Amino acid sequence: MSEQPSETILSVSEYEQARREKVEKLRQLGVDPYGRSFGECLSLREVAQRYDPENEEQQVRAAGRIMQLRDIGKLIFIRLRDRSGDLQVALNKKRLSDEQWDVGKLLDLGDIIGVAGALGKTKTGETTIWVGELTLLSKATTPPPGKFHGLQDVDLRYRQRYVDLFTNAEVMEVFTRRSQIVAQIRRFMDERGFLEVETPMMQAIAGGAAAKPFMTHHNTLDMDLFLRIAPELYLKRLLVGGMERVFEINRNFRNEGISTQHNPEFTAMEVYEAYGDYHSMMALTESLIRHLAVSIKPSGVIAWGEHQINYAEPFGKVTYKELFAQANGFGVEEIEKVRKKARQLQIPEAKLDDWLVINEVFEETAEQGLIQPTFVMDYPSAISPLTRPKADDPAWCERWDLFIGQMEIGPAYTELNDPQVQEEKFRQQLKGADEDESTFRNLDEDFLHALKVGMPPAGGLGIGIDRLVMLLTGSLSIRDVILFPLMRPVES
Repeated sequence: MSEQPSETILSVSEYEQARREKVEKLRQLGVDPYGRSFGECLSLREVAQRYDPENEEQQVRAAGRIMQLRDIGKLIFIRLRDRSGDLQVALNKKRLSDEQWDVGKLLDLGDIIGVAGALGKTKTGETTIWVGELTLLSKATTPPPGKFHGLQDVDLRYRQRYVDLFTNAEVMEVFTRRSQIVAQIRRFMDERGFLEVETPMMQAIAGGAAAKPFMTHHNTLDMDLFLRIAPELYLKRLLVGGMERVFEINRNFRNEGISTQHNPEFTAMEVYEAYGDYHSMMALTESLIRHLAVSIKPSGVIAWGEHQINYAEPFGKVTYKELFAQANGFGVEEIEKVRKKARQLQIPEAKLDDWLVINEVFEETAEQGLIQPTFVMDYPSAISPLTRPKADDPAWCERWDLFIGQMEIGPAYTELNDPQVQEEKFRQQLKGADEDESTFRNLDEDFLHALKVGMPPAGGLGIGIDRLVMLLTGSLSIRDVILFPLMRPVES
């Protein structure tokens, strides 16, 4: 079915004017173009499932948006869409009052209507609601994109997500799946005795991660605040207070670049478990992600671009040191070769500490090719200031990062709980901060005091929810899994 073509091609403004004229005609008929509540209706999927060939006059109520419309005189066929899918409804002049038939003749693509009537099938076998009661719920005064063949312009899809959702069924499916994934994560954590908490989104000190924050100002208190870059230091305070298993799913904000894998505002889950370590966090993470993947595909194998990622198999494990050597042909201890490689990669290494150069080279070389789920173990202590060093070699620490599809999904640590060592690491980090960072880097004295009160040994974990949803839904851009990604303003 398709909307009847007009004899002349109208401009968008002419279409809008024609629709506004219909709004006035509706009001003249005593019909509110923006309706009222239309309760007790079924989803279109539920309606279709109720069809009974033994009861062709079964009465049903439903509501949705008009996606297609074919007017053939005394019969109007409409393709209606709601969150559950599409269903055909038919307006027959014989079944409607004169007033309601007049309303039907003023309908357009994009209008939202409520219908009640008999559930049956057409001669071609299509399940159809034969409408006996028509209610206009919202008149669309701007025409839909491409007569509902879908909103195709990628930039416009992100800017007008409200159109993207109802014109592209696969987009609705991604965001429905995202909601289901987050709900499953919450159930998974709850079943394992973790308590969901909320910590401040505005913080007086930007801490918990090495990233540039967004700054704001509280007028009443006359103080600068930062949108949080991570909730870590507050969640650890809860460990001190006796909340032994906590997690938070919420937004973090980082004033950094935008790409297919980065959005300045993103969702993450952080988890802390008293008396755990990075091994217990590894078991938890692998179990959670496998559980989510298998709930989507029982085989545990999900396509992502050209790759088939297998979540059912045990996740790979390799140390940072081993992976660096495999990727570069020399070890991290060969610092001159590391710096030479950095220069080849156009990394400005001259003023950087050795370990920072090593990590820059690692990110450019060793992380490539990590398609299947892989835990990269035992990171350098110098770049992990909140992590417990390994007892047998303090240059390395008890940290892993999980990579899937060449993306970092999240790190985990055996948390540092020695207040003296933590203060030394904080001060070292502050000393190494550049001039720009120094405007927002401060020593978190209260957190250090909390450690002095006594924080139990613990494992901590962070998972990027947006990237995880990308993988589990086969989405190649983070913008495809964030309802309203940050966009540059449209130039006038």
